Amino acid sequence: MSITFRSATTGDIQLINDLAHRIWWQHYPDIISDDQIRYMLDKMYSPAAILTQMEAAQHYTLIYDGVTPVGYYAISEKSPRHFFLHKFYIDTTQHRKGIGAAAFRKILSDCTGYEEIALQVNRRNIKAVNFYFKQGFTIAYAKDFDFGGGYTMDDFWMIKKP
Repeated sequence: MSITFRSATTGDIQLINDLAHRIWWQHYPDIISDDQIRYMLDKMYSPAAILTQMEAAQHYTLIYDGVTPVGYYAISEKSPRHFFLHKFYIDTTQHRKGIGAAAFRKILSDCTGYEEIALQVNRRNIKAVNFYFKQGFTIAYAKDFDFGGGYTMDDFWMIKKP
């Protein structure tokens, strides 16, 4: 296993879209409805949506095992030294191989001098919540966020401080 990272460009939008569709359909059917998966993928991962996110300073990074793309994350600096991890996804067939921990070390190196890293995670996404606990995050609060289309994201807001 040879894990590497590459900053995504607009030329990678279709790859991000493809990875998102593969990973979400592997991971989310036990957590949210198929209709909500389709709606959220369309809202967050259409090529136009990804481009808009990139233009709004969401920095996407692709995760590779050798030459195979296995995941991605997107992070932005909301204010000096305060970051938000918008997305963090790894192909579920690659879980429990250390890829997530390696990616998180990369995230921390990308956020040098951070005072806080925040994220939202579905409260029923137990594997992800536990992973974030292992990375030093704590739950700040739980909240239902309106996502539109009649859907809510019943999430934990988690934070990590140095």
